[in-house]
Amino acid sequence: MTDKAAKSLSLKQLELFIALASSDNIASAGARLGMTPSATSHALKTLELTLGAPLIDRNVTGVQLTYAAQQILPHVRDVFASLQVVRATVSASAGLRAGMLTLGSLGASSSLNILPQLLEMFKARYPGVDVFVTEKPDPEMERALIERRIEIGVVALPKPDFDTLPLVSDELMVVLPQGHPLARLSVIGVKDLAAYPLIMTRAGSQPVITRMFERAGITPRIAHDLSQIMSILEFVRRGQGISVLASLVLPERYDGLVYRKIGPAVKRRIGLACLNERRLSPAAHAFWTMVREAAPGMTFPVM
Repeated sequence: MTDKAAKSLSLKQLELFIALASSDNIASAGARLGMTPSATSHALKTLELTLGAPLIDRNVTGVQLTYAAQQILPHVRDVFASLQVVRATVSASAGLRAGMLTLGSLGASSSLNILPQLLEMFKARYPGVDVFVTEKPDPEMERALIERRIEIGVVALPKPDFDTLPLVSDELMVVLPQGHPLARLSVIGVKDLAAYPLIMTRAGSQPVITRMFERAGITPRIAHDLSQIMSILEFVRRGQGISVLASLVLPERYDGLVYRKIGPAVKRRIGLACLNERRLSPAAHAFWTMVREAAPGMTFPVM
């Protein structure tokens, strides 16, 4: 990348290039950044002219980076991260009176029971910093962290490719309608679940649930695939199937439902993850440091 090109690159262009690397088509990459198809096409052409080489192979279906684009992608990610830090440092100067913190949440377990406590503490210390939270399933969270679209995410651990801070452990629970045959058991084996239609969650605990069935050699009978916890609970209450959810997301009581433990217990560890804690923006670094200091003394509502 030449000095001339580097000087004329914009943060938006770099963000688009990074998004292209994990998108099915050019328009969808732009849409993820709030850009119209025409604006996306114009930005891509401008970027290619600036760099002096095509970035997308237009002779194939979908998005395929050219050899040159593949070679510069890691460097573009580094430049994008550095520009973000520069921008955040300027806006957050003078004691973090301003700035932006971008966080990812893996679903209801963190959005309801983890982040509210942490954000309340953070806003009390840094009221001028704006916080943006987006919910994403675990695989999308990793991609968003790598692409620097979020700086810190609440994730299921372990995450060996990231810097992490453990927060809390919970376990999977079976959710049943009252009167269900399995409700008479205090602990339910994984194989006992195979006989009943399952309402699968698409939220943060889905990978843990999927691995649980795989280890038991069971293919669950998935009747519904839902992302909203309240929808799952209502489907179970109305007899549409049973479900398996992490204890951290379950309300203490829900009329018409009972919860049962799984034996042997299937645990899940939740924590924070970032790509590199030494390269966080000032706002993100302040949040990371606050959590690292406060987490040992914090409790979260786990059943």
